[in-house]
Amino acid sequence: MMMDRSFFWEKIAERYSKQPVADEAAYQKKLQVTRKYFQPDMEVLEFGCGTGSTAIAHAPYVKHIQAIDISSKMIEIAQGKADSDNVENVSFRRSTIDEFSVSDQTLDVVLGLSILHLLDNKEDVIARVYRMLKPGGTFITSTACIGDTMKFFKVIAPIGKIFGLMIKVFTTKELEGSLTDAGFKIEYLWQPGKGKSVFIVAKKAE
Repeated sequence: MMMDRSFFWEKIAERYSKQPVADEAAYQKKLQVTRKYFQPDMEVLEFGCGTGSTAIAHAPYVKHIQAIDISSKMIEIAQGKADSDNVENVSFRRSTIDEFSVSDQTLDVVLGLSILHLLDNKEDVIARVYRMLKPGGTFITSTACIGDTMKFFKVIAPIGKIFGLMIKVFTTKELEGSLTDAGFKIEYLWQPGKGKSVFIVAKKAE
């Protein structure tokens, strides 16, 4: 039987929180691009927030961020960071995107960073994000599109189920298709290099 996938993240949370960003220049560019879509009065959701660094970095640019993660340990670390930095407009809590409750058309921006390739129901989640967003709202993702470079991964990926971690294999074009099929328009797409995560800004129709 497959382990609860939260088990993996609970186990690595402390170690994960101490690791440096793999590509600091790319990370900073993604922060800068994201902030072009922020306004001071905005309500934002980040799902799969990990230990909270990105939500905390964006906090000064918006009214409020709700940040959720499947791992209670990740959330505990994130809250500790926010408390240390006196960040009061980010609300961290343990939740999956499926469990998260919010009214339709109430969010200005949704961030799903390093998460879509870990979901069993990517299309369902993208459709739900579309409903959450206000008309003209923005969905920003950074996603490992392993299908572009590692097609053999489809053979070995099921082994990950043993550890509660299953990486889904799809291409950049397939991800674009999932977003446009849900009603989004791709406004910005950037990949720092071959094999790197694909950063996409997708807009909901006005």
